[in-house]
Amino acid sequence: MRLDLLTEPVEGLDEALAAVDAFDQVLIGGLLRPQPAQAEGLARLADAVAGSPLAARAAEAAEKAAAGAASEDHFLSLAAARTALLGSVHDALAARADEATGRPREETPAAAAAGQQAPNLLAAARSWLGDLARAGWQGIDHDVVAGSAQVVSALLPGPELRRLATLLDGFAAELAASCPGASLERIPVRRWADLWARGMLLTLPGAAAALATGTATGRLLPLGVDLQEHATAAQAQVHAVLEPADGGPPRLVRASVSAPKPDTVLGAGVWQLLRPHMALLAALGEGRSMDLTDMPVTAEGDLIWSDEHARAGEPADPFATARVALPTATTPPTAPLDRHPVRLAHPVFLEGYTAEQDADDETVTFTLTGHRLAVDTDRVPVAGPLTPKAVAASTACIGLLRWDAGRFAVQPLAVETTVRRKTVAVHAGAWAGGTTDKAGAKLEKAATDAVAVLRERAGRLLRK
Repeated sequence: MRLDLLTEPVEGLDEALAAVDAFDQVLIGGLLRPQPAQAEGLARLADAVAGSPLAARAAEAAEKAAAGAASEDHFLSLAAARTALLGSVHDALAARADEATGRPREETPAAAAAGQQAPNLLAAARSWLGDLARAGWQGIDHDVVAGSAQVVSALLPGPELRRLATLLDGFAAELAASCPGASLERIPVRRWADLWARGMLLTLPGAAAALATGTATGRLLPLGVDLQEHATAAQAQVHAVLEPADGGPPRLVRASVSAPKPDTVLGAGVWQLLRPHMALLAALGEGRSMDLTDMPVTAEGDLIWSDEHARAGEPADPFATARVALPTATTPPTAPLDRHPVRLAHPVFLEGYTAEQDADDETVTFTLTGHRLAVDTDRVPVAGPLTPKAVAASTACIGLLRWDAGRFAVQPLAVETTVRRKTVAVHAGAWAGGTTDKAGAKLEKAATDAVAVLRERAGRLLRK
């Protein structure tokens, strides 16, 4: 692992992000009556893609938008230009991460054929997103946001349109919770622009076509789990190395499971909601591998998990996997529409570093061969025994290399530390399959009681 490559500047990255930021500022005030500053932001976006196939379309769209005469097609061109810039940032950062880890990356295969899509519904979705662009984030109100309701209702029945429907539904809910926009003290400028641009591109027929899907047979060696929680949902994403049964090179894969979550279920109780849907979590908690047979897998390395295609295997130490199998594992490609810096999550293994924890803000930094790497302990879930203190006392770490706030950082999934002169492994997902740990068992019991009460109340409502 070459940390020196992660601290060197990436050529052109700051300029690309500056052009994206300039356009994002345009969306704050809206494009109904553009001001000179907004025209400048539009021009910067068009200039940034002047050497690409989008040049003519972006230039025309910027000119029309600056004059207050942009159509939905012009907004689509602006969204494409913005997405292309962030895609170039993603590619540059991914290439740097590949160079730092020394792992090869698989080539991107052709996308699968898109299903039949209703052009009138896509046009209706594009029209609503165009209304948002004209109103701007400061101009949103409940009438503007409510325009999405009929569109979402019409999109949801079609499986091929459900991705767009889900995005618009969640986006509209965020906007509705923030109305009126004129009174907002803080606007999530980058996030809302991301959602707007993604929605715009998903209104193109075929844009949501996934990469081809195949099957995977072999031994799955888990590295760790990334747990993400929301007030109403939770997701566990297991990162692992797959050793194909045909003797092919090992490859990095992911397996995800999601479940609705009531806000009364906290901490380790989240695992109770996720466990019934994925046997892999139990294997992870027990430190075992899994044997897969014809498990569906996308070209991006995402296992479409089904317990019918998996059975528990032999014990497998994630740190042994990280030391032996991870360095030679190939990295799967990223689908074109998913090329965004926030998608970067490269499994890495670090050891022999010096860990430091700031006394004031408790941030942790690893120093290896004279180079410093930030540690994102804020991403460590409370639903496990791994803590920032354990990370700060560690000597080896399995983590995800991410990029945020202009720098690379590592998100710990597991660490090795010394307790009473013995090396002990502490995993963020140690409680995924259940626990006898005193603190974890207490949290599990509290969650069990909460879930039992909720199920009993739900049963009453259904009986009525």
